[in-house]
Amino acid sequence: MTVSVHHHYWQGEFIDDEEAGRRLAELPSAVEAALAEGLETETVLAACDALGAALCDPDHPVRARLAAHLPEGEDPAVLAELGGLLRRRELTRKLRRELGSATPGRLNRADPRETVYEAWAPVGLVAHIAPGNAATVAPLSIVEGLLAGNVNVLKTSGDDTLLTQHLMAELAAQDAGGALAARIVVLRFPSSRQEWLGLMCAPADAVAVWGGEAAVEGVAAHVPAGCRLVEWGHRISFAYLTADAWSDAGTLDALADDVCLYEQEACSSPQVVYLDTEDEDELFGFAERFAAVLATRPPAAAGAPAGEPDPAKAAELTTTELMARLEEHLGLTRVFAAADGSWRVMADTRSPLTASPLHRSVWVKPLPRKRLIATLRPMRRYLQTAGIAGSATDVAELSRTALAAGVTRVTPVGAMQASYAGEPHDGVYALQRYSRRVAVQADPGGFATTACLDDLVRPVLLPRPTGPLLGKEDVQEPARRLPRADAELYFRSGGSTGAPALSVFSYDDYDTQMHAAARGLLAAGYDPAADRTANLFYCGSMYGSFISFFSVLERLGGVQLPLSAGPDHRATAQALIDHGADTLFGMPSYLWQLLHAEADALRAYGGLRKVFYGGEHFTEEQQRTLRDTFGIEVVRSITYGSTDLGPLGYQCAESSGGVHHLHADLHTMEILDLTEDRPVVPGETGRLVFTTHARRGQRLGRYVIGDLGREIPGRCPCGRHAPRFELRGRTGDVMRVATYFLNLRRFVLLAEEQGGHRGEVQVRLDSADVRERLTVRVERTAATDPERLREVFLAGYPELRSAVDERLLELVVEAVDGASLDRSATSGKLLGVVDARG
Repeated sequence: MTVSVHHHYWQGEFIDDEEAGRRLAELPSAVEAALAEGLETETVLAACDALGAALCDPDHPVRARLAAHLPEGEDPAVLAELGGLLRRRELTRKLRRELGSATPGRLNRADPRETVYEAWAPVGLVAHIAPGNAATVAPLSIVEGLLAGNVNVLKTSGDDTLLTQHLMAELAAQDAGGALAARIVVLRFPSSRQEWLGLMCAPADAVAVWGGEAAVEGVAAHVPAGCRLVEWGHRISFAYLTADAWSDAGTLDALADDVCLYEQEACSSPQVVYLDTEDEDELFGFAERFAAVLATRPPAAAGAPAGEPDPAKAAELTTTELMARLEEHLGLTRVFAAADGSWRVMADTRSPLTASPLHRSVWVKPLPRKRLIATLRPMRRYLQTAGIAGSATDVAELSRTALAAGVTRVTPVGAMQASYAGEPHDGVYALQRYSRRVAVQADPGGFATTACLDDLVRPVLLPRPTGPLLGKEDVQEPARRLPRADAELYFRSGGSTGAPALSVFSYDDYDTQMHAAARGLLAAGYDPAADRTANLFYCGSMYGSFISFFSVLERLGGVQLPLSAGPDHRATAQALIDHGADTLFGMPSYLWQLLHAEADALRAYGGLRKVFYGGEHFTEEQQRTLRDTFGIEVVRSITYGSTDLGPLGYQCAESSGGVHHLHADLHTMEILDLTEDRPVVPGETGRLVFTTHARRGQRLGRYVIGDLGREIPGRCPCGRHAPRFELRGRTGDVMRVATYFLNLRRFVLLAEEQGGHRGEVQVRLDSADVRERLTVRVERTAATDPERLREVFLAGYPELRSAVDERLLELVVEAVDGASLDRSATSGKLLGVVDARG
């Protein structure tokens, strides 16, 4: 009986040779089916981050399972190293460096002032031919393909363990939706199996090959016309030392580190050390001193992949050393070597680059900087890293010269193998090689408010939120302990509903959110090509509104007057008139005060056309006043958001009042019951709970923001798929007074709809001698009638009337100047409820 060995991983399943052969023949249709389903970058990032965290935890069962598949002699620490490379911080940095955005696949406007949309699209199918000498290269190559959105089929050597297959299975398991599994195939077979190699490459849009010239040539024969051949071949690296540097013992120690690390097996390991000299005595003297340093280094660790050369490699080492010794008689060379053959330094008076047989075998050659380009340029196809040591001026000059000669990478000596997230590899960005830059030109008339074409195509599907609900107190203390890289920008909330709260961002997170807010503003009707905007949000005391919308306008390329909210209304109005402002950004309460304080001048000016407000709401009556009295044509929310979560929702041309679209590429939203932690019936009002995904710093999952809202069913007439919701006030707007629950929103609506009031409304609660006192403070206008409003409240609010009739509550309505209403000192927001009962 034959036992079938399942050593291939195909779209979520482990299969045997027979099944793999059958599926390879049908690979094109499998690729087409996978590409037809969308893949969000966030799905890849979330899965990689979860797997990375598991690999970094020595006690995690995933790490234990994968350790069993490591090659013999491989240090298990390699799994932790791999885990670090898979974390969100590293991958988002890579995406930003290589593709310019953490969501490069979305068709956003290339220039916000034009209806031209660009994105990085996957090439389609990437076939990866992995090397057999690096355990982490294969899985990381697939991750790069996934970040670019591709379907990936990878070949490992017939002698490899099943590490890559099981790593990819663990990665796919982190995505419950199955989008990752559909894009991963890992096959294990020898290169002699040419028919399988051909079936892999035939439908490919890019073929990535890791290996030397022979390996590349063997694969190139199977690459179809028009398919990209991405070569990650062997490269040669060298060190270059100036006289000051080679005289420094520290430089020699650092150089020895570069030579001994990985036993020169890495492409970035120095095979040659060049000295900026033509003097043979200096050359031989340096070689002798460097040999003494190498002699102090411990031997290669037992079991290391390059620790013991095989017979062929041992023969090459011996031959190279003997040939160099023979040339000593001609005065061309001098050899310094260990008696046991564990290292050798070969000084050679000839400058041309010579490959080393590795295993701590180093050539030392003279190369004056004036001859550097002429000597190295013939080998430009093979050059990779130059480790340069010298003064700051020398390093700058020699770096330029080395790059001109064909080097793709310059590092300090001692750090030739060091790398950073998003570093180009062999002179290119991998993600760009696995992507296509695509563009869509659209009719300006039909797409003036469309910032992202994908919003009209399909809803964004992000990982489903899990974990406990979080309140403000749950995120404040962790924010203070964030690492420096995640805590670069600090904001405080306006404190309109309590003590100001601290929010911390990395600059990358902030940039992502400002771009999202900019797209939302376009949807609301802002025109960066024509509008002239006065930024009238409050500024200072770490409050973020003014700064944030300055950043938004900067990203939109809009004309901006950064005035900020100030007490001198006359000066502000004059600035609007002098500079031709037609669009106002600001808090409703401040804009209301400004417009009424300078009504005559601004009406005479007649140039105001748009108002975008945030932080509070304009009532319907107030909006009517803006249109009728000041001629303002567009009054919309600039964004719905919070200091800690950033922009959460935006309005479109079909939205009004508190209705917003969710920024679905940043957040997921839940609406939970007011008293129980369960979803409400669709359409009912509940607590808004947000989970932000596109953020590497302060992590906010299932955050109870304190606002109330309800879902708006169906697709919006604007055509966007992003969910819609209507804001229904804040949990703090619900007051327990005289045994009753009363809602500020009811007072505002009654004052507007039944009392004809067009100004601001504030409720103050006090403790009186016998009963509690509720004072409704309304902004005084020419038509304000407090007694009439009191009757309206009692007639339209049965619970309020009962409390008054039962003599549990004293109701007072008073008209006051708008400037005397209580406001947040930081943001200028009107405090809707002032509870002074103690």
